[in-house]
Amino acid sequence: MPDAAFDAAVAAATAELARLDPVMARLAEKAGPARLGQRRGQRSHFWALCESVVYQQLAGKAAAAIFGRFVEAVAGDVTPERVLALSEEELRAPGLSGAKARCIRALAERAASGALPLEDLDDLPDDEIVAALSAVPGIGRWTAEMFLIFQLRRLDVWPCDDLGVRTGYGIAFGVVTPTPRELATLGDGFRPFRSVAAWYCWRAVERARGAAATAVTG
Repeated sequence: MPDAAFDAAVAAATAELARLDPVMARLAEKAGPARLGQRRGQRSHFWALCESVVYQQLAGKAAAAIFGRFVEAVAGDVTPERVLALSEEELRAPGLSGAKARCIRALAERAASGALPLEDLDDLPDDEIVAALSAVPGIGRWTAEMFLIFQLRRLDVWPCDDLGVRTGYGIAFGVVTPTPRELATLGDGFRPFRSVAAWYCWRAVERARGAAATAVTG
């Protein structure tokens, strides 16, 4: 989908969520337009998956620093071939754990061999993409869902295992942080725009942390 059409689709989704749910309306008013996905052509699917793997279970700043060093290690050429040219020591040097280094190498091997044709994923249903990516050791549902939202720009992904979405939902709606199973059901009302709702749940966490910091320092 061209960028302009995608931006229009996200704006329409946000407006519909705001119309249906007053909590989403308040979040949209405070956080502004949802920003989902990269501009088309900015990065390859392989690049995006490597980045998601690095970000697994890490705080944003730490993950960004490690990924930046990883990009430097491959001289800015984030491709399966360039990754496979690195030794295990070189691959871990940016700060990758052994498990993440093995995951990225396995991803590179499957992409380079054609066992996992990444560019063919665009037209597959969400569940088939999750299954295909989860077959790579070290890639689970969370990584696949981040790929769906931010790389493929799918509008109806609801990452129930994401702590930020769960926490943000609890903050926004004034309830105890739901479990992944509870959140799955709670997201039904946001169909078919659950990716946008998830984005606003993340923003709810950021705003709560900002308010807490202001209270402490102010």
